[in-house]
Amino acid sequence: MIKSVNIILSTPPYITLIYSIVALQFITGCGDGTSLAELCEKNSEICEEFGKDSWCKRQQIDVALARIKVKENKLDVDKYELIVAYENYIRCMDLASQIQHIKLKEKTTLRKNNLMKAKANLAELSADNKSSSHPHLLYYYWSREGNKVSLDRFLAMEGTNSLESSIAQYHLATYYIKKDTNKTLGYLFHALELHQPGTQVLPEILQSLATIFTKRQQYKQGYIWLKTYQLTLSKPDDTIEISLKNYRDTYQLEDGFLDKVANKTLDKIKSGSFVSPKF
Repeated sequence: MIKSVNIILSTPPYITLIYSIVALQFITGCGDGTSLAELCEKNSEICEEFGKDSWCKRQQIDVALARIKVKENKLDVDKYELIVAYENYIRCMDLASQIQHIKLKEKTTLRKNNLMKAKANLAELSADNKSSSHPHLLYYYWSREGNKVSLDRFLAMEGTNSLESSIAQYHLATYYIKKDTNKTLGYLFHALELHQPGTQVLPEILQSLATIFTKRQQYKQGYIWLKTYQLTLSKPDDTIEISLKNYRDTYQLEDGFLDKVANKTLDKIKSGSFVSPKF
């Protein structure tokens, strides 16, 4: 009888994107040393919406950087980045606005007002860009709003240069994940092939690969991709370590060798030399 292993991961729903990670794919926020104060000195009108609120600083910086890019370039890809940045900020502020300050009630009011403004700005951005033909925005309107027309237009680009980017390939994978596992794997691997050196590796790709191979009972591959995902984290995650231990104990894996494979795999991805394996 095949034993089950407790992997603390799940295959991402086909209409779901984990916003905070995707934002890192496009937007250089706190990681480049940029502070909100520095941004506001040169772009005061962009930063006015935050007021003197110390919560969700990273998300504030992401929104500010994305708004500056839209202001300067007016590109649809930049507008998509801004939409995602606002989604991240809203998710963070949803939690922050629930914190009640007994002595400083104005802070609670400020956060609630900032949250309302952010939601209004996101709604305006979403409405203003519905006619866009950019694949990221087409995917957005399908995945967030269930827009079938946007999905059809997005899928019509399949196999063209328009979708030859890591994030677009991941978007395709999320569409096919409940329809065609082999096709999904192909797009996930190609997303890694298209990874640009110097940018953040999209962790959902690695999570999805670990989950798919585990469901296929290819446990060595499952372990390798979960370990590769762990290596991308900025700090240890106990739940991932527990999952890796469950792999080792349940399937008697040689983790030393597999860890080396995971390290080499991540090095290849980061350097832009990863080649899709046969599966």
